[in-house]
Amino acid sequence: MKKIVFTGGGTVGHVTLNLLLIPKFIEDGWQVHYIGDKNGIEYQEISRSGLDVTFHSIATGKLRRYFSWQNIWDVFKVAFGIVQSLGIMLRLRPQALFSKGGFVSVPPVIAARLSGVPVFIHESDLSMGLANKIAYKFATKMYATFEQTSGLAKVKHVGAVTKVADKGEYDSQQIEKIKQYFDEKLPTILFVGGSAGARVFNNFISGYQDELTSRYNIINLTGDSSLNSLEKNIYRVDYVTNLYQPLMHLADLVVTRGGSNTLFELVAMKKLHLIIPLGKEASRGDQLENAAYFEKKGYAATISEADLSLTSLENTIQQLLENKRNYYRAMQESQEIKSLEEFYELILSDISKGN
Repeated sequence: MKKIVFTGGGTVGHVTLNLLLIPKFIEDGWQVHYIGDKNGIEYQEISRSGLDVTFHSIATGKLRRYFSWQNIWDVFKVAFGIVQSLGIMLRLRPQALFSKGGFVSVPPVIAARLSGVPVFIHESDLSMGLANKIAYKFATKMYATFEQTSGLAKVKHVGAVTKVADKGEYDSQQIEKIKQYFDEKLPTILFVGGSAGARVFNNFISGYQDELTSRYNIINLTGDSSLNSLEKNIYRVDYVTNLYQPLMHLADLVVTRGGSNTLFELVAMKKLHLIIPLGKEASRGDQLENAAYFEKKGYAATISEADLSLTSLENTIQQLLENKRNYYRAMQESQEIKSLEEFYELILSDISKGN
């Protein structure tokens, strides 16, 4: 039986593409394995998916760009993770390893290269994260969402891989129940902040709930079950699966962070969006780069987190709604979206060629 190993984790962004690809491989008769951290979000997402995947947990260490005494201990954890991953590779002898990034992916990538398994990695952002900078050295090929200006020999530009379906199967009664609390005369704004919600969004909405709900219907994906509520003009929920795209369709505008997976999904859906990216004090600056790129392309508007206020939010939302035709046109004309089926066939072709 053909076998493939996936890896990637730390955030949902490092798992999402894997979760889209895995069913394609299973349908085609591949045996699928996943290497990650059993305490990480990758294990939660794989378990929640119900997919027929064998999960292998390894030791992981965080990759930091700054000095910390913890780095010394983490070096040993990464080394042990490589040994564990090498044992898995030698036992399974898979045809390929596909990595979506995150610090958990480094040991499996190195182990795959040491055991002669072709390594295919994916980079979503304009600039590579530290994990993928390391992984690139061991990779057979890197697929990139954005064109890489550095001319790296092993990089293939593929555009954004996203699967935007129709509303699909979902609880229509739940959507109708939510709509009963909403004022149909008001625009509906959805706040989504990634895998664990965004604390800044949650706090902002809690602090200005009366003002916001007098002007908008608010949907807030929080990542925090203590905030769950359904009241007049506001729906707050910690986590959704089948309701995710129906809620997106229900929204007139989405306020989000600057992760490229979500941003390109919004472009594919032709959904108005406002980006409030994580700053350099909380990230390596990749979300700032993504936000600047999307604003330059005319897909979205941006507000820096430091400039977020009720006034700046309302002014930007108004600007987006007043100029929505221009934003819709830019997204409609985008040539940056690749279908899941196209990308899957590309991976199969590269695996068969071993390059």
